[in-house]
Amino acid sequence: MRLDKYLKVSRLIKRRTVANEACDAGRVQINGRPAKASAQVEVGDVIEIAFGNRSVKAEILSIAETVRKEEAQEMFRYL
Repeated sequence: MRLDKYLKVSRLIKRRTVANEACDAGRVQINGRPAKASAQVEVGDVIEIAFGNRSVKAEILSIAETVRKEEAQEMFRYL
């Protein structure tokens, strides 16, 4: 699954366009490397997103095309 779509489906970022912009600005990393929006993510990858002066680190636990709001938290684990 594409990184920008995963960020939206998992609700780490609310909109796909915002996820695209964050990736283009170099604020998103997969396993310690800057990632483009089109990068493929897999279970076990660690995503780090820089939001202003703080950052969020999460490990991917599952990947799904669509998911309900209540189940989105189960797709990743904060580190």
